Amino acid sequence: MRNTKLLISAMLMVSVFTFGQNRQLLYDFNEIPQSLMVNPGVDVDFKWFAGIPATNISFQAGLSGVALNDIFADDGLDFTNKFANEIIYGMTTGDELSGTFQLELINVGFRGKNEDNFYSFGVYTEGDAIGYWFSDLAILGFEGNADNLNQRFNLSDFKTRGELLNVYHIGLNKRINNKLTIGVRAKLYSSIFDFNSTHNKGYFVTTEGVNNFYANTLDADAEFRMSGIPSIRDAEKDGTLASTITKRAFFGGNLGAGVDLGFTYKLNDQTVFTASLLDLGFINHSNDVKNYTLKGSATVEGVEVILPDALANPDQDFWNELIDEVEELIPFEDNNDSYVMFRPTKLNASLRYNWGEQTLTGANCDCGPYASGSDRGTRYANSVGGHLYAINRPRGPQTALSVFYQRRIGSVLALKTSYTVDKFSFTNIGLGFNLQAGPVNFYVLADNLLGYQNLASSHYQSFQFGLNIISWGKK
Repeated sequence: MRNTKLLISAMLMVSVFTFGQNRQLLYDFNEIPQSLMVNPGVDVDFKWFAGIPATNISFQAGLSGVALNDIFADDGLDFTNKFANEIIYGMTTGDELSGTFQLELINVGFRGKNEDNFYSFGVYTEGDAIGYWFSDLAILGFEGNADNLNQRFNLSDFKTRGELLNVYHIGLNKRINNKLTIGVRAKLYSSIFDFNSTHNKGYFVTTEGVNNFYANTLDADAEFRMSGIPSIRDAEKDGTLASTITKRAFFGGNLGAGVDLGFTYKLNDQTVFTASLLDLGFINHSNDVKNYTLKGSATVEGVEVILPDALANPDQDFWNELIDEVEELIPFEDNNDSYVMFRPTKLNASLRYNWGEQTLTGANCDCGPYASGSDRGTRYANSVGGHLYAINRPRGPQTALSVFYQRRIGSVLALKTSYTVDKFSFTNIGLGFNLQAGPVNFYVLADNLLGYQNLASSHYQSFQFGLNIISWGKK
């Protein structure tokens, strides 16, 4: 029972304190080389680029249902009442705390001898996690079961997953003709750690008893799986944490494979449609695996003392006998069985209309040795469009819809603003800034700018920045 309590406590903490992956500002922002990472079929006009290692970073975090300010604001209201009203009774099983981060270690792209082919390769570290609010279990823990007779508390409310991994990728971006560009990227995943509990079933219910006041019924088919965490936990005790994580990141962990697909299609000279499908892949977790299961069904009526038989053994431990009975009927077990996890697959699609004067890109800019002519070195000064995003999550697809406007000022500066609607916010206004200073490319992208006025009241924040070296050269 002690292990059971520890596991349940850990699961609850994971759900609450784990930290969307929508990159609507970066998507189709062609001036930024990292736009290749969200659409391998983006229209590329570089000769080559190289991301400066560990300078390209992105972070996103979202919390739906409640904001920190709803609970911790100094408004004179009782904290317990706010906690109960806003969280225990205010949140639903559709509310979540989720997020992701990416850190580029290597990202390089170059044009081949065939000028229509652009190759890229690199490595990045990614962390992704999500925890849904376990509504029924929270009410059970807050109220207890005595005043909730005949109410079934659903165990399927508990859903969570998270991972940390290194991703190795190599891609090809190919210009088919003046209208169509396609792209494909192969990926190899090296998992550092993974945890998930997404297919739980069953319920807990309290009814009137026959031999006692209450009868408690637990019908459970629940599982919590993890890999990499046991060795990391041991390494923390041994003082070898850094080397263990590094080993698992560089092919010493569980491995998997995936693919990214994308294209850009010009409907006419000014109208462009794009789409991409990212992380269509899986990881096979077969080493350093630990799984915990709770499967079975039982009804118990608590400690039953039958007189006068109980007087024959006054030292009898009724409580431990009850615990043993429950564990026998519903065994809490652990195993090391391997499992396969599919990556959170992302879908992007956009429709863009360009107009205004055509501006030269860096392909024709006055950039010394980097300057030259290009048949693809012009862009319209203005672009407006819409962007659809979806990601596969444990409770089904999570979507976002954005509209955007982009303004290019010569070959040096590009600005992009967006308005996004999703489950986290209806007032998400984002701004992207891209500066091209000769061969040096610098960009900053930030979402939900209104949320920066009071971060404690914000439901979503996203930030990305980076540095690249770009050469257009001769084509």
